[in-house]
Amino acid sequence: MATLLHIDSSVLPGEASSSRSVAAAFRTAWQEQHPEGAVIYRDLAADPVPHITAGAWSAGYTAPSERTTEQSAAFAARVRLIEELEAADAVLIGAPMHNFSVPSTLKAWLDNVLLVGRTAGENPSAQGTPVTVIASRGGSYAPGTPREGFEFVQNYLEAVLKRTLGLDLDFIVPELTMAPRNPAMSELVPLYEASRTRAFADAAAKAKEVAERVAG
Repeated sequence: MATLLHIDSSVLPGEASSSRSVAAAFRTAWQEQHPEGAVIYRDLAADPVPHITAGAWSAGYTAPSERTTEQSAAFAARVRLIEELEAADAVLIGAPMHNFSVPSTLKAWLDNVLLVGRTAGENPSAQGTPVTVIASRGGSYAPGTPREGFEFVQNYLEAVLKRTLGLDLDFIVPELTMAPRNPAMSELVPLYEASRTRAFADAAAKAKEVAERVAG
């Protein structure tokens, strides 16, 4: 039975969020391929995980018999998140750009699951797991655009998800999502609509591709 770990982090609900909408399309296509499969879902905006604490961090480098009660409790919460990642055959992450970077709730989740000697290091425990990130943003930060140098979502997630956790990373990037709401961006609405259409198509195609790969 295939398992998808689905994480949303947008502060906007439902259809108001491009990352949630495109991720939902991916999940629907995935479930069509794996109707008997399992989905582990975390909405980090509605139910944020704890930010990493000194106890949660230091417990990872302390022998279980030597941990304090605080360390043991904090580390147990981290282990639950780590085990969800390790159990997943594929991972789906909604990662909208908030002030040029990822939401703090997503950063907190990453800080919890990154554990040197287990999920990171010489043999990362989830290495090779396909992860698809829906990296929506209100403007465009693509190469050659005026704000290219302000793109701190994809390069950060590539460093963490691909180079540190060893996951097989792909991005889907719905951009210019503020165009319909910002009069100053009205001339960019056609580009936004094209980007949105492409993102939904890419999500369905990528979900099918990943599902077939997992099944194979």
